[in-house]
Amino acid sequence: MKKILLVEDDHRLSQSVAAALEKDGYTCVPAYDGQMALKAFQQDTYHLVLLDLNLPKMNGIDLCDRFRNMNPGIPILVITAFGDIDSKMEAFETGADDYLVKPFHLKELQAKVKVFLKRAEQPAAAEAVLQLADIRLDPNKKVAIREGKEIHLTPKEYSLLEYMLRHKKRIISKDELAMNLWDANYGVTHNTIEVYINFLRNKIDKDFEKKLILTKPGFGYYLNDQRDEL
Repeated sequence: MKKILLVEDDHRLSQSVAAALEKDGYTCVPAYDGQMALKAFQQDTYHLVLLDLNLPKMNGIDLCDRFRNMNPGIPILVITAFGDIDSKMEAFETGADDYLVKPFHLKELQAKVKVFLKRAEQPAAAEAVLQLADIRLDPNKKVAIREGKEIHLTPKEYSLLEYMLRHKKRIISKDELAMNLWDANYGVTHNTIEVYINFLRNKIDKDFEKKLILTKPGFGYYLNDQRDEL
C-alpha cells in the first residue's frame, strides 16, 4: 500500500484530503507543522508528499528543500493558497514536482496523486546511457554528468532533460512537453514549461561555454551540440 505524507496545518482540510485518498487505497500520515513533518519523514518511508507552504515551526519551502535532499526521487506536490508566480517558481526551484492552488477539487488532487504514484511504481528496465556532446545521462542511476561533473537535478528537471535527449536535434513544442511530462489534462501552463527550461539551462548550460538547449522562436526547444539553428 502506498504511503503519503500529508503536511497541512488545516485539520479539517487534512481530514478531507486523507479520507478521499484513503478511499483510493492509499495510507495518509498527517503532519500539522513543519517539525512534525520533518520528524515523520526521517522516521518512515513515503511514496509521495503533499505539502502546504504556510506552516508553523518550519515553512513549506524549507521542508521541500530538506525532503528533496533526503530523497531526491520522491514526488512532492505542493498544495497552497499562494497562487502567485513567484511562490510557484520558488517551490519549483526548491524541488516541487507540481503545484495545486487552494481551493481545489478533491478529484483533481486524486488524479494528480494517481499519476505520480503510477509513474513511480513502473519497473525500470536497464537502459543505455544517453549522450550529447559532453553531457551524459544515465537512466539507470538517474545521474546527469557534464565535463565529468555531476549535475544535481530535481526529478522534474531530470525528466525534462531525459525527454529532450531522447528527442535530440528535433524541435519539441511546449504542448508536447506538457502532454508527456506534466499531463496537460490537469492544467499545466506554458509559463511552467518556460520556468523549468530556465532552471535546466541554469544547471547544464550556464557555467559552460557551449550551450546545448536552444530555442526555435515560436516553435519550441531542442538540444544540439552545434550553434547552428534548425
